[in-house]
Amino acid sequence: MKKFKFVVAPDSFKESLSAFEAAKAMKDGIKKVFKDSNIELIPMADGGEGTLEVIINSQKGEMKNLNVTGPMGEKVQAKYGYIEKDKKAVIEVAKACGLELIDIEKRNPLITTTYGVGEMILDALDNGAKHLIVGLGGSATNDGGFGMLNALGAKAYDIDGKEIGYGGKELSKMDRIDLSNVDKRLREVSIEVACDVENPLIGNNGATYVFGPQKGADNESLKLLEDGMTNYSKVVKENYDLDIANMPKAGAAGGLGGAFLILGAELVKGIEMILRHTKFEDKIKDADYIFTGEGSIDSQTKYGKTIAGISEIAKVYNVPVIVLAGKVNDDVNELYSIGITAVFGIIDRPKSLNEALKDGYNSIKKTSENIARILAISKV
Repeated sequence: MKKFKFVVAPDSFKESLSAFEAAKAMKDGIKKVFKDSNIELIPMADGGEGTLEVIINSQKGEMKNLNVTGPMGEKVQAKYGYIEKDKKAVIEVAKACGLELIDIEKRNPLITTTYGVGEMILDALDNGAKHLIVGLGGSATNDGGFGMLNALGAKAYDIDGKEIGYGGKELSKMDRIDLSNVDKRLREVSIEVACDVENPLIGNNGATYVFGPQKGADNESLKLLEDGMTNYSKVVKENYDLDIANMPKAGAAGGLGGAFLILGAELVKGIEMILRHTKFEDKIKDADYIFTGEGSIDSQTKYGKTIAGISEIAKVYNVPVIVLAGKVNDDVNELYSIGITAVFGIIDRPKSLNEALKDGYNSIKKTSENIARILAISKV
């Protein structure tokens, strides 16, 4: 049998397997048929959860652990990645201010802060970073990213000249903002931020009303938070002639997108960033097949998601893309036009959702093996 090259590049199967675990399951299934073939694992992410591990693994970086200010003002242990040869730091904001750091009943975006994100950036600068890669997503905050700016040296004052405190509720008090003492090293650093949403900072489609409820805000809190965010954007414009209120992407991660725009960052689609930093295109040029997948596949998959990004590149090199998913909706036909060759559901028998999640590894392995057996018939 000819020796083939497989590239295995799944995203995570949410609540079941990480991208790394899913990739290993696919590899184990393929290996049962194509024992001597080259199988390259490139676990994927879309710029949110898993971005840190995916890039650091791909570029053989190291993890840096440090204590930072958590979303509720407490100390938490966070981590970011560092690639010494490129002076590149990879930061997931959720490691410092993520929803998973707070019990559901305690979530309150009126008081949560992004201060710890700024502390991670400072540590990266201390380690010599010249390029920051930032994954937005999963934040428990709605402070417009001012907490981060504050950690980096920014100050904001109320009408009496007193510094404002942590959290979205404090933004209504802001009368003046001073960015003059933001760490000067940032002027020599490029900042690339993964951001897949287009929401502005304020308004019905802004950070507060779209994302606030999932962070614990009730109707009363939403009004307070929106008032604060509106005031914050007004003060930034008055002091620095920068209108972040309606900028696309400014509302990402509770307004952290806007704060990164203030710092001069470039906000890009998450999968585009991941594909570039994993050197995905170079690795698939000579591949015979690409195996990928994620928890659920539907017609929305073609809009900037992991699989769409993979298929776009694969189509250029005529590499077949085989997709595995826990759930395959009925509206996937249009995906074939973007370069996807086939889509397979991994559920092998009737089972509860909990059973399916627990059985993810075996289901992916078994499905991958069966696909490999079909491929082997015509490739002997």
